[in-house]
Amino acid sequence: MNTIYKINKGINKSIEFKGLKAQYIWYLGAGLLGLLILFAILYIAGLNTFFCLGIVLIGGTILFIYVYRLSNKYGEHGMMKKAASRSIPKVIKSNSRNIFISIKRVDDGKVVA
Repeated sequence: MNTIYKINKGINKSIEFKGLKAQYIWYLGAGLLGLLILFAILYIAGLNTFFCLGIVLIGGTILFIYVYRLSNKYGEHGMMKKAASRSIPKVIKSNSRNIFISIKRVDDGKVVA
């Protein structure tokens, strides 16, 4: 008896949902949760329901546009790479050549001073 198994071709791939990649799904979820809390605060404060809805809809539209733009611009790991690149110094200054003179060079397995 032959058994046919379906192969999951998504192994070791990052999560993607409707064009959003990896961590951007979480950013969008957190933003939507924040908008829900904002709506609740404005509603409890006694503001008009349609005014609250208008603010939340405008904020949601801006949130969606911003998160999709980040996802398309930086991709899966690009935003982390961008943040890491800020910590790399632009220039390394040295007032002495002694550091470079004392470095030993390796040529074909032999140490050359």
